[in-house]
Amino acid sequence: MKIKPGFMLRQLGENYVVVALGPAAEEFKGIIRLNPAGAFLWKRLGDGASEDELVAALLGEYDVDEAAARADTAKFLADIADMLEA
Repeated sequence: MKIKPGFMLRQLGENYVVVALGPAAEEFKGIIRLNPAGAFLWKRLGDGASEDELVAALLGEYDVDEAAARADTAKFLADIADMLEA
């Protein structure tokens, strides 16, 4: 999976936001705030990570069990589905 072109992650102090630029801003109006785990996943999607790779990355980075990592990853992907390439 990959993020569609035109969506940029920015860190503002301890907060992370995603904004749409250029043509992406025509479709998506607003910003998304991410916590550090969401920003971590976003960055992995920039590298083209699969859902299983995202889960594995969460397990390696955070103290979380696999069931929670899978559920959190699935929810994150559902929340940003409009920003992912088909």
